[in-house]
Formats: sequence, structure tokens, C-alpha cells
Amino acid sequence: MHGERVLFLDGEALIIDKPAGLPVDPPRDGSLSLENHLESLKFGFQRWPMPVHRLDRDTSGCLLLSRNPKAHARLQQAFEQGLVSKRYLAVLDGVPAEETGTIDMPLGKISSAEEGWRMVEDAKGKAARTGWRVLATRDRRSLVEFIPQTGRTHQIRVHAALGLGAAVVGDPVYGQKDRLGMMLHAQRLVVPRPGKADVVGIAPLPERFATAGFGEEPGVEATPSPQDAPAPDPRPEPDNG
Repeated sequence: MHGERVLFLDGEALIIDKPAGLPVDPPRDGSLSLENHLESLKFGFQRWPMPVHRLDRDTSGCLLLSRNPKAHARLQQAFEQGLVSKRYLAVLDGVPAEETGTIDMPLGKISSAEEGWRMVEDAKGKAARTGWRVLATRDRRSLVEFIPQTGRTHQIRVHAALGLGAAVVGDPVYGQKDRLGMMLHAQRLVVPRPGKADVVGIAPLPERFATAGFGEEPGVEATPSPQDAPAPDPRPEPDNG
């Protein structure tokens, strides 16, 4: 994976702009995954960086990796304690009835031999809450900001489809496939660190959003692409893990 995908780099953490279509975990069919790129993401360390959380295969954007075991434990703890701030942008196949709100819908997992597994609304499932706001509309589609307050599997995808009645464009499970792929992007990730600067990643909107007519977020100056940003200093701090 090339350096232009790097959004943040220091001795503890690395945030990359994961491309859509790249799974974090190795697929059963042996196709390429993030693991095939970890060697190129060492930046002077002997260890491979390790993913601290997961993004779905077809979701693009900010993915956090740790650079040593001690840092991994601290970063993972921030997720478990709900201290991490995440912002997603999605194009929905429809326009929500309201302009903003919060979806509070517990989720559970079901599976069948015919359709595989999926997440559904389940009163006895795990609590799941997502704040949302419509940013723009075009041709019966909408660009929506999602701020998840919990971190459940497929949370935003299910909340969009069932909570708002408008699935993410291209979602093969909760909506319909689209030639542009799934239009869900992890745009911002902020991880606080006691006594140190926050780990912050901001991933520019991918080209597929522009193709769909949502190339720029309304009211916000365009974020420089990683190719235009200064290259991160690859020299590692001491590896204390």
C-alpha cells in the first residue's frame, strides 16, 4: 500500500485511508486483504502494524492500526470505553423524512443457509445508537452524515435501511448493488490519548462519491487528498512495546 494512503503516523499509531473492496481480515478464498499490505506499512519498525478495529470490505476510509503491543492495548481500550469519535458519510438511496435525528435501534444477528448472516432489529439485541444529519440531496438520493455512538457490526448500514427507510447505495445486503459500489466512507476518526496528542485521521471523499454527484461536502472546504499532503516522517520513535 502506497504512502499516499497514510493519514496519520507516529511511534504508536497509524491511520490509513482503506480503499473500498479491501477486506481487513483474510478471506476464506485466499484473495488479497489488508494483511498483504502490512509489510509496506512498517515504516522502519520490525513488527507489522495491527488493525485495532474493523471496517467492512466495501467501506472506505479511516482505519486505525497500532505499531506495538502496548499501544495496541491502549488504543483498543479507548474503543471499548467509547472514547473514540467517528464520522461517516454515506449516499442513501432515498431522502429521509427529517433533516436530522438519532436512531436508537438494538441489533441482533440472524443467519440462514440460503442468505447467509445479517444484522436485524432485535429488542433483545445489543444497544445501538447513531446520530445522523442530511447534508445534501440530489436525484432522490441524499448525502448523510452518521455519528455512531456505539460500534455494532453493520450498525450504520442497518440503521440507514431500517431506521431511515433508505439503504446505503450499493449495499448488497440491506439494499441493492450499484455499479459504483457501496457508498459508505469512514471520513474522520479521532482517538484520545492521555498525555499525548490525539490520533486524528481525515479521509477525503473517494472518487465514487463525485461520480454519484456528491463530490464535495456542502459548506466545507475540500480536504486535501493524501497525495497533496506532506509525506509523513517514516522515522520511528523508540518501539517500547
